[in-house]
Amino acid sequence: MKRKFYIMIAIGLLIATAIIFYITIWSQGRKQSVFVNEEEMLVVYTPHPTNFIKPIIEEFEQTTGITVEVINKSSGELLENIVEAKNLPQADIMWGGSLFTVSSYTDYFEAYTTENEKYFQLSFQNKEGNMTRFTDVPSIIMINTDLIGDIEVKGYEDLLQPELKGKIAYANPATSSSSFEQLINMLYACGKGDPEEGWDYVEKLCENLDGNLLQSSSAVYNGVANGEYIVGLTFEEAAANLKKQGKHVEIIYMEEGVISTPDGVYLLKNALHKENAKLFMNFLTSYDTQYMVSQNLGRRSVRKDITEPLNLPPKREISMRYANDKEVLQKKEEWISHFEDIYESVNAYE
Repeated sequence: MKRKFYIMIAIGLLIATAIIFYITIWSQGRKQSVFVNEEEMLVVYTPHPTNFIKPIIEEFEQTTGITVEVINKSSGELLENIVEAKNLPQADIMWGGSLFTVSSYTDYFEAYTTENEKYFQLSFQNKEGNMTRFTDVPSIIMINTDLIGDIEVKGYEDLLQPELKGKIAYANPATSSSSFEQLINMLYACGKGDPEEGWDYVEKLCENLDGNLLQSSSAVYNGVANGEYIVGLTFEEAAANLKKQGKHVEIIYMEEGVISTPDGVYLLKNALHKENAKLFMNFLTSYDTQYMVSQNLGRRSVRKDITEPLNLPPKREISMRYANDKEVLQKKEEWISHFEDIYESVNAYE
């Protein structure tokens, strides 16, 4: 009897262990896998909204049998994590973050060209070797249609109206990739092509922020959608998907000009699951995934065989403006520092 009793206990422990082995949970935007076979895992850093990444991750897991652990933070936080753990990375992939934000960290990424590179539009090809483009992301102004009332917003200059003081959502460009893109857009658009001439506008905008500088991209678009702010400086896909979900928001393409910058997917050096990471990069840039991203998830594809999203205007109908890539990369830290100095100076007198 004792032997049978001990056998039953052992079987019970094995069953409990097996159950724990396969448990996966979603918590605080992070999908955590417990005791998953290391050969069937992938750890992904991403700043993307959860509702954007979830269908893509689920399709990849179903297709490959690989379990994906997602660590969801702002681009700035993720890049800090990569630097701090450069010799023993805690992730395999960084999925997201604009090229202008991530290009300063190229030493932390390994060269890899996806099998789909030949289908990319020429301007989105991986010339650097470790900067695979994922989507094309325009900066936009997002408005809450319930709160905007009679205030007319067509572009950046309209954000300086006194009625909007303290009602503008904008994040720190040092921590938010999309906010750095907005800073670039402001400088070139309001400086009429000369970014040094755009700083007067930036100072006036900082005054109208009235001490509200957020710390993440999600705080901007969620803040507008939830009625905390009337307008926000964000990126197209976030607003498009919130509108699709029934939120009372609208997209404004700045009349001064819109800059659209690709984000990317980047393979970390010394990744523990390198082959799985490469499979993921191939999956993200495949026709099927890029089609889903374009037609269902509000992003513009980098592939030449994918049409523009049906629910968004073609880029030819938007007043587009272009940044000098070399200038932006050279002056990134200087511009972020200058912004912080202006913001602190303005708020010192509040």
